[in-house]
Amino acid sequence: MFDFSIVTQWFDNLLRTTLGLGSFWTILIECVLVGLCILVAYALIAIVLIFMERKVCAYFQCRLGPMRVGPWGTLQVFADVLKMLIKEIFFVDKADKLLYAVAPFLVIIASVGTFSFLPWNKGAVVLDFNVGLFLLTAISSIGVVGIFLAGWGSNNKYSVVSAMRAAVQMISYEMSLCLCLIAAVILTGTMQISGIVDAQTGPWKWLVVQAPLPAIIAFVTFLIAGNAEANRGPFDMAEAESELTAGHHTEYSGMGFGFFYLAEYLNLFVISGIATTVFLGGWAPINIGISAFDTLMNYIPGVVWFFAKTFFVVWLLMWVRWTFPRLRIDQILKLEWKYLMPLSLFNIVLMTVFVALGWYVK
Repeated sequence: MFDFSIVTQWFDNLLRTTLGLGSFWTILIECVLVGLCILVAYALIAIVLIFMERKVCAYFQCRLGPMRVGPWGTLQVFADVLKMLIKEIFFVDKADKLLYAVAPFLVIIASVGTFSFLPWNKGAVVLDFNVGLFLLTAISSIGVVGIFLAGWGSNNKYSVVSAMRAAVQMISYEMSLCLCLIAAVILTGTMQISGIVDAQTGPWKWLVVQAPLPAIIAFVTFLIAGNAEANRGPFDMAEAESELTAGHHTEYSGMGFGFFYLAEYLNLFVISGIATTVFLGGWAPINIGISAFDTLMNYIPGVVWFFAKTFFVVWLLMWVRWTFPRLRIDQILKLEWKYLMPLSLFNIVLMTVFVALGWYVK
């Protein structure tokens, strides 16, 4: 498996030795380049996800989806982006202009921040701390503040109610999300993103295979809670058209609305990427202990494995969205506090028992 840390070391030596740059300028250039790479990847994946969502939705509803702009509708997303960029940005009368303007940036900062923790390949983890999972969940919670400020700053009663619903929903389901991650930490013994993936490399080492019962429970619970955390159907109660029109971003236009729209799709990718990293081995290939098969699988680059697994999970979540009807807010909260939360707590005890008794693949 190719280690991307070799590339970073080579580039660092190029800046320091060949070009003779000092430590400050070397670090500055590297940070700027990494930041640009993150933003470019963020935008490109958003384009793919929006197009994929439309086509998946169309096929589930026996339609074709966008077909007119470009071959097979491939340029429709670019046309929508252009339309959004040239739309007028206005401020609502009597709105809190500071909160109204800051809210979209908080949402997009939380989304880009969590996106930066995803491990693309061995040695290609942008933010890789020894408490990586803890920081990931902390940064993602900034989005709750942005959503609430968007509703509060819009001076719209419907937006305020929608923002309160979204905030309560996200805070509630963050509990189950974190408990599922704790179950994985108990088994792998680390909170570092790269360490969790390294613990899943080898024959039959993916987490869902190492400890099948507690890991599969944690994986399914994580996907349900992640779907709710991203405010996607059937948990998109914040955008109930019959009650709250467009939700907390009703009063936004242009790129103000675009930031909320972009963050929703990338949060879908982030949730799927975290699920892939923690439960499906991340960049680790399928290894089953047969030498010839494992060697062949190891030739496939880790980044290909990561994207293949992540988009498979994305497709599963889209399947759920376009299959199940929207829940009421009381049903959403009941599902979390009466079912998922107790199940997640029980699963932590179960995972602890599995680890203590050695009932997992070592």
